[in-house]
Order: sequence, then structure tokens, then C-alpha cells
Amino acid sequence: MNNTHRITLASFLAYFVMSGMLAPIGIISGPMSELFNQSITDVTAQFSWLTVGNLTGAVLALFLFDWAPLKKLMVLVYALILLSLLSLNFAGDLTMIGVALGLVGICCGLGLVGAALVISRTYDAERRASMLVITDSCFSIAGFVCAGVATFLVARNFHWAGVYQFVAFVAAVILLLAVVSRFPATTVAEQNSAGRQRWPASVWCCLGALFLYTLGQYSMLWWLPNYAETSLGASREQAGKLVGLFWFGMFAAQLFVAWWVIRVGVRKLVMIAGVSTSLFSIPLWIYEDIAGLSVLAFFWGVANLSLLKIVLSFATQMLPLPSGRLVSSLLLGATVGTALSPWVTSQIVVATDNHFVLQFSTACYVTLTGLLFAATRLFRS
Repeated sequence: MNNTHRITLASFLAYFVMSGMLAPIGIISGPMSELFNQSITDVTAQFSWLTVGNLTGAVLALFLFDWAPLKKLMVLVYALILLSLLSLNFAGDLTMIGVALGLVGICCGLGLVGAALVISRTYDAERRASMLVITDSCFSIAGFVCAGVATFLVARNFHWAGVYQFVAFVAAVILLLAVVSRFPATTVAEQNSAGRQRWPASVWCCLGALFLYTLGQYSMLWWLPNYAETSLGASREQAGKLVGLFWFGMFAAQLFVAWWVIRVGVRKLVMIAGVSTSLFSIPLWIYEDIAGLSVLAFFWGVANLSLLKIVLSFATQMLPLPSGRLVSSLLLGATVGTALSPWVTSQIVVATDNHFVLQFSTACYVTLTGLLFAATRLFRS
């Protein structure tokens, strides 16, 4: 395994770790509730430390990767994740668990940016896009694997943090790979003036598109089951499966897009993905048969075509040397869209209803497609 293979594998596993932290939450919250004699809502609330920490890490990444060597940051980040996850075996109360999860969240936020930066600096053009799409596949696979591991361990009365020890093992592998590998130069000092490049307007269009992508996606995913249950008379199980079918469709698309982007190019694919995502979201708030809606949810997932990572890759091509601050800002745009989604969509539903918020989702996609079209025109000129 050469150096490129090592740092690429470490980047893929960084996304595995983040997904591995999120996927088991609903499975382990019950055993945690029993162990600490607290309500499930109180236990689940502790995991907000993880998500808020992730957002904090994304903000810190705006500055750290310009001033600290990438290798040192990756070693430090995954050493802290490893120690924090191991500490969960000995945490005696929910406050200690919350602090440990918060530290993991901050480090994961930094680690994801570091992983995207490694791939952006290591691969060129379409190859870069393909590698970034595979990181999403690793995220999806981790969801399947870690949810299965958590279910297996909980059913056999293992400690609730058992699944996180599996994630800790993955973090240890990343740490080992980081220690023995060479990483691309990313600091301002290492790049001379490259870190101070002026961003063209096309980059800002992509940043806005990433914000709208996550805002639109979660507007649909969080309210489609409620709409199906209350307006279409679907059972809770039928309504809940719509979200799972979307993610399954997205995973299938990721495997295809990793190959297809090399054939058609990033510039064409961002427009194809923007248009297809917009069009396939429309039937979800028009069609009123739950059986057909399940099929449509799957195809909407396929139609996304890993849009987030394709846009990220496209934006990094707009500068001769993508800086840490550029990659951090792009990912932060998507993270802010996710963070604001619960509040924004709730306010929309209060003012209108759960049908209109689905239309709002489509409006987000149509607007981002317009921004991507503008980016392709501006970048070409």
C-alpha cells in the first residue's frame, strides 16, 4: 500500500467514523435509559453534544487547516476521538458522556474537512469527484454496519457503548495510517500565496447551492413521513419506510456515480443532478398512493446522484489549488443547512401545513439548480 492509498483509505474511514457515531443512537438509547435510570428523551438529548460539536468543528476548520499542518491535525483529531470513545466505558453519568460526545463531534467535524481536503489535493478533476462520491458510500455503509453491530450487541446485553468501541477501532486504524503517511501541504506558509486566492463568484454560487441542498433534503425527509401518515392515511411503518427507501436509492446512485462522473465530467453532472433532483421531488407531494410513493421515494434518492459531493468537487476545480478554507467553507454551508432545517421547517409547517413544506423542498432544489447553472456559466467565462 503506497502513500496515496494510505491517505485515501484514512479519508474514507473518516466518513465511516462519523456515520458510525450517528447510526446507533436510536438503538442504544433504550439500554442507556435503563442503565442511568433516565427517560429516553433525556438520554437522546445528550447526543446533541455530538451534532453541535460537529458543527463547531466545521467552523473551527475554517481557520485551523490554514495554519496547522494537515498531518498533525489528523493525528491529534483521531487520537482524541479514540480516547473519548474508550472513556465511554467508564463514564458514570450523562454529563460525562455528553462532554465526551461533544469532543468526538468537534473532532469529527475537523476530520471530515481534513478527509475532503486530502482527496481534493491528491486527485484531479473527475477522479477527485469519484473519490468524494465514494466517501458518501462509506458513510452509507457505516450506517448499515454500525446499526447491525449495535443491534447484535444490545440483544446480547453488552455495554451500551460496545458499538462505539468498534468505531474506536476504526479511529485507531485512521490514527495509525496518519502516523505513517505523508499528507499534502495545506497551510498558508506551506503554500506561499495559494492560501490567499480570491474566490470567484462561481464558488459562492456553489456554497449557496450546498446550503439549499441540505435544507431542501431535510425539509422533505423530516416531513414526508408525517404528511404520508396524516394526509394519505399511511401506517407509521409505511410512512417511516419512505426515508429508508430514499437512503437506499442514494446508496445505489453513489455506486453508479463513482464510475459515471469519470465518463461525463463534473460540469455536466452537476446540472444533470440538480435538474433530476428537482424533478423527482415534485411527485412526492403530488402522488397520493402510499405504495407508489414508496417507489418514488427510492427513485428520488437515486436522482440525487450524490449532488453534495459533486458540487463540492466542482467548486474545488475553480481554484488552481483548493485551500483548506475553501473546502471548510463549502462543507460548512451544507452543515448550516442541516442545522437550520429543524427550526426553518417547523416554522413553515406552523404557518402553513406539512404539504407546503414539501413544496418548499422542491423550491430549494429549483433555486440551487439555478445557482449551479450560474456557476457553470461564470466558471466557463
